[in-house]
Amino acid sequence: MGALMIQGTGSNVGKSLLVAGLCRAARRRGITVAPFKPQNMSNNAAVTPDGGEIGRAQALQARAAGLAPSVHMNPVLLKPETDRAAQVVVQGRAVTRAAAADYGALKARLMGAVQDSFARLRAAHELVLVEGAGSPAEVNLRARDIANMGFARAAGVPVVLAGDIDRGGVIAQIVGTQAVIDPEDAAMIRGFLINRFRGDPALFDAGRTFIAGRTGWPDLGLVPWFPDAALLPAEDAVDLRRVSGTGGLHIACPMLSRIANFDDLDPLAAEPGVRLTMVPPGQALPGNADLVILPGTKSTRGDLAFLREQGWDIDLCAHMRRGGRVLGICGGYQMLGRRVHDPEGHDGSPGSTPGLGLLDVETRMSPEKRLTRIEGTALGQPVEGYEIHMGRTEGPDCARPFAHIPEPDGAVSPDGRVAGTYLHGLFSGDAFRAAWLAGFGTASALDYGAGVEDVLDRLAAHLEVHLDIDALFALAR
Repeated sequence: MGALMIQGTGSNVGKSLLVAGLCRAARRRGITVAPFKPQNMSNNAAVTPDGGEIGRAQALQARAAGLAPSVHMNPVLLKPETDRAAQVVVQGRAVTRAAAADYGALKARLMGAVQDSFARLRAAHELVLVEGAGSPAEVNLRARDIANMGFARAAGVPVVLAGDIDRGGVIAQIVGTQAVIDPEDAAMIRGFLINRFRGDPALFDAGRTFIAGRTGWPDLGLVPWFPDAALLPAEDAVDLRRVSGTGGLHIACPMLSRIANFDDLDPLAAEPGVRLTMVPPGQALPGNADLVILPGTKSTRGDLAFLREQGWDIDLCAHMRRGGRVLGICGGYQMLGRRVHDPEGHDGSPGSTPGLGLLDVETRMSPEKRLTRIEGTALGQPVEGYEIHMGRTEGPDCARPFAHIPEPDGAVSPDGRVAGTYLHGLFSGDAFRAAWLAGFGTASALDYGAGVEDVLDRLAAHLEVHLDIDALFALAR
């Protein structure tokens, strides 16, 4: 069948979800399908079975397609460390750190890896569904583009353009895209679709007719709002819901500036007995929280400074005085110790930063990044997940490990109220999550994995109703 690319009129218009739903729809038809995103920018990463890392959205799309995630599904991953610099991951491995102003010069080399990964997927599957990044209308980035039309033209992949009506101005989004892009790029677009519509679809019939008439592109359909999208792992922090659930166990999580792998919290947010509050910058940690979770971060020392700027360190001290509990995951675990040492500047500028001092451990950064999927036990229950971090943490509290995977992992304070672990994804396991929640007097009533599969099936069915899937797949080349 070939390949088809879903590009968007902007960031966060629903491209990732559309590709996931189309992957599941293809799988239900018996088509061997794989997702592909040439370039992604996200600190929410997943570890592949061979020890590489890709964007979390592509891991979800792989699940929708019935595949194990592969580094070739997202050959270039940019992980922001500051507002102007990011770690560059190529085919699963971190290769360099680049300032935004210098990244363009790398793209010519990166296109080779992109084309290699795409060729591997195309040779192994009947259909490859490609997700663009940002928007093809970013003409200032077109000269060295590897994420949108630069890739589509190089690989000869036809494009469907998706607009987001929920944010408003969708007519201008689509017509304006055609107006500013190169005519040869516009010729790659085989049609458009409207995403995230609320209300009576007939009210936008005239709008769709206008877009088709002005652009000459076929109207491929209008997709109503799919509210259960919030139950799937989010790719970007902007998608995080501020409050989830109304249960009696109140968990608070500060939204760090470089928050990473925040989908660790999704199974907790889905639990009926839990209320999860994501605390944005500028707001205090809630005084009635039973537990504070410090999440992963791409920049431990940078986010320690950010945490203190928000006054969250003071809030944590008050939380502990009230008898509260704290769990740190990965970078959050490193923050809980006495100091974070980085004399060679592997995680930012060289130096050493005082930690929060809630665990008697210290972390020393190193150039090696640990990337591995693991299995083990915690609280007497099986756990599985992945590690993705730099640095090694040691100290007296490590004598009370959080888990065994199979070597001891993490640390627990003498009174048991503060714990840290390097293990991402541990709450996805129903048995461990139930045992952990029981320690708070909260019962679990959730099969998390089955819930994700159910949402993916319903997403595919939703797209089947509102799009001509066969016509879409027929566009693939």
